[in-house]
Amino acid sequence: MTSIRVRLLKWLIGPILLVNLAGASLIYLLAWSPVQLAFDEGLGDAAAGLAARLRVAGGPAGRLGVDLPPQAEHVLRDDPIDAVYFAVREGGGGGRLLAGDADFPPLRPGAGAYDALMRGEAVRVMAVRVKVGVGVGVGDNAGGAVAGVAKTLRKRRQVGGDAVRAMLLLEALFTLVLAGLVWFSVTGALQPLERLRANLNARDGDGDDLAPVGEQDVPYELAPVVRAFDDLLSKLQDGARARHDFLANVAHQLRTPLAGIKLQLEWLAARHPNDAGSVHSIGLMLQSNERMIRRTNQLLALARAEPSHFEKTRLEPIDLATLVAESIQHFVDHAHKKGIDLGFELAPLAIAGDRFLLRDLIDNLVDNALRYTPAGGAVTVRCMHDGQFGVLEVEDSGPGIASAERERVFSRFVRLDDKTAGSGLGLAIVRDVALAHRARITVDAGKDGRGALFRVRFPA
Repeated sequence: MTSIRVRLLKWLIGPILLVNLAGASLIYLLAWSPVQLAFDEGLGDAAAGLAARLRVAGGPAGRLGVDLPPQAEHVLRDDPIDAVYFAVREGGGGGRLLAGDADFPPLRPGAGAYDALMRGEAVRVMAVRVKVGVGVGVGDNAGGAVAGVAKTLRKRRQVGGDAVRAMLLLEALFTLVLAGLVWFSVTGALQPLERLRANLNARDGDGDDLAPVGEQDVPYELAPVVRAFDDLLSKLQDGARARHDFLANVAHQLRTPLAGIKLQLEWLAARHPNDAGSVHSIGLMLQSNERMIRRTNQLLALARAEPSHFEKTRLEPIDLATLVAESIQHFVDHAHKKGIDLGFELAPLAIAGDRFLLRDLIDNLVDNALRYTPAGGAVTVRCMHDGQFGVLEVEDSGPGIASAERERVFSRFVRLDDKTAGSGLGLAIVRDVALAHRARITVDAGKDGRGALFRVRFPA
């Protein structure tokens, strides 16, 4: 899966790095040329100063010589970094050595500064032609002389290295600043996408929240996407509403005929009390009818509890402890017949809720606990305050629920034990009722690690 952020950063930061590199190279070349010229001019000045010491001994036709005392030669050669060499030769540069180093590279006057090798090391050379006694007969000095000065490149390399290091440091700093600016710019430009993603992630994971996203505060480029997404959500909402209405209508329509069938079966059983076969068959049909009535009631409760259709205006102040006490009265006989100790620890607990939905939640939690608790076990229902939350707990001493299955039990039509009668809808109803009330439901092990403990935390 590609990332728009990564693609933007790649297409922006990559060219910036290349442009910075090219710009640094160009700046280096532009800055290095004047430095090279300054070094070469220094060589030229030294060569000119050396040429100025050329003298003619014994008149205009005498022999050429160089007036260069040891102190002057020391000043010429004095350089803490580079080695300095010089030579003065008669004629065009290939004549008799008048002064300096005999192994000086060939002198090329008029060529400007040029590169050469001196004693195995690269040097920069500047040679100047000196005319002495021009127009004075034909003597040893008629062709003049050539003075040349050479310096090693150590200082140039040192200055160049310092310049490169400074340039690289500045370019790295500029690159980091530009990359940071690009990062923040891209992040700021992608904020609408982040808000859209956060909006969608904030919705519950089961897809029950199908409200439109809306185009307010959405950039022009995202408006078509949001509009198309809202259209899709609208179609999904219509489908969910149709499914909800169908489920509610079917459940409601089935309740009356199922109740009538139950009455007819009870009447038949009363008419034939001595017919063992008839009584057994009618008893089986009554059990099936009871299961169908329970499934129908659960389907109706499921349709009523669906969070996407829950109306918050139905919330009212309720004492949950009182509602629990009212709801579980019809479970007392069932618990007594099964030999289960059904206990209560109820403290007054005021919450905002829908009375019918909360009754469904309590009924399904208690019924689930009684179904999975063996004879001789115990089921305890508690209401209490826990900080800023109101808590409803139902604890049983049954087989418990494995950690890996504790999230899955709230899915519809999921049953972990096929030996116990049930439809797999009870805990799904509990989950939907809890979501509709913005409550959080968890499952843990019961006391001493036995059984299951269902805990519903209601907001204050």
